[in-house]
Amino acid sequence: MPLSHAATAAATTTPLAVTTPQPPEGAADIRLIVTDMDGTLLDDAKRIPDGLWSLLAELRRRDVLFCPASGRQYATLAKEFADAGQGMVFIAENGTYVVRDGVELSSDPLDPSVASRIVTTTRGLRAEGVDVGAVVCGKRSAYVERTDEAFLAEARQYYTRLQPVPDATAVDDDEILKVALFDFGPVERTTAPALRPFTSTHQVVVSGAHWVDIMNVTADKGAAVRRLQDDLGITPAQTMVFGDYLNDLEMLDTAEWSFAMANAHPAIIDRARHLAPSNNENGVLRTITRLLHLPPM
Repeated sequence: MPLSHAATAAATTTPLAVTTPQPPEGAADIRLIVTDMDGTLLDDAKRIPDGLWSLLAELRRRDVLFCPASGRQYATLAKEFADAGQGMVFIAENGTYVVRDGVELSSDPLDPSVASRIVTTTRGLRAEGVDVGAVVCGKRSAYVERTDEAFLAEARQYYTRLQPVPDATAVDDDEILKVALFDFGPVERTTAPALRPFTSTHQVVVSGAHWVDIMNVTADKGAAVRRLQDDLGITPAQTMVFGDYLNDLEMLDTAEWSFAMANAHPAIIDRARHLAPSNNENGVLRTITRLLHLPPM
């Protein structure tokens, strides 16, 4: 049984020829740029690349919408882009929550009973010796039962608003968007297989070497991008997207200008139309600058 809708899609889609496109004679007609964060826009040290802020100013001047799309919490994304976030759309929590200027554009909340079952499954894994913890991701905050500093340090990288609770199955005053599990071991070999019972009704998406997210089957980054395109009247031909891991698969299908990072998961490289330099080589900014004929940032 496949671990996720994303993994199934990777296995059944005919790979596109991956090329590094040549700049058009004139600048590409791009209206929307969507990029994953970790492993894509950010380098391996989680740093925002030099030149991003001047690039954002130039894109805004040209009426090009820049949109981070991440498994990260909205509060975390808003904090990272606090000095340049006005008018920016944030696709947070792997597409389950989309916000612009503090106003919700769309969301796809998870049934609280499903979130409780996932937390209970995580407790069982812990009892069996798996070094894993659950993050219950709400609109206002994220919630954790596990409070050792090693686990909290990992969770805080992605969840600025993080609230320890005695019982994560009892969160009843927030809308739950997804549940994210962090496994200190290789998540595809340990935690993800234990989540197979959820795959018939929900998305179970490996979003990193140590993270797996569970959310509604209707929720993914691609669905969020398509809603945004429909709302703004932007076509796939006017859309550029960048990704590196399995939670980016559906997003690649929304754009004719779809880029896998050179460091991407093989399924992402197979799915994307083009290849960008790696996240450690400032691949997102270099590609945007080249194809839109922008001055070096």
